[in-house]
Amino acid sequence: MTRKRDWLPAVWSDWGEDADSPFYALRRQIDALIEDFDRTDPVKGGFEVRTNVSETDTEVRLTAELPGIERDDVDVEITGDTITIQGRKTSEKDETGDDEGRTFRRLERRAGSFKRMTRVPFEIDPETVVADIKNGVLTVTVPKPAEMKTPGHKVEVKTAA
Repeated sequence: MTRKRDWLPAVWSDWGEDADSPFYALRRQIDALIEDFDRTDPVKGGFEVRTNVSETDTEVRLTAELPGIERDDVDVEITGDTITIQGRKTSEKDETGDDEGRTFRRLERRAGSFKRMTRVPFEIDPETVVADIKNGVLTVTVPKPAEMKTPGHKVEVKTAA
């Protein structure tokens, strides 16, 4: 007989399942995989960089979350109409449980390489781009070319007769 709670993810509650059961271990691994689905690419061993892109009449600004990454570990490259952010996050020490008697129950901190490419609707002059990083947030500011800065002409919309 199937209990009603069997279809719920294990992370919702721990009802005393037998921790020695191979199905219990499998269930925990599947739950961890689902939780991490949008955080990283397990095949590449890296992680996804989350970005916001905003604009004004004069510039496009890209911000990227890069927690724990130092300025020397990130590169910003401009090619044509594309901004490429890439780098590597390294851990301070190898956390594999080498300490005598230490067993890790959860490893969530990620290390590895990352790369994120963002296109804009114009050719970028690399000499005008400014990039800085503060508190784990990279900000890349790209001035718009002069032809994009001119305001458009508003056309009046009339009611058809």
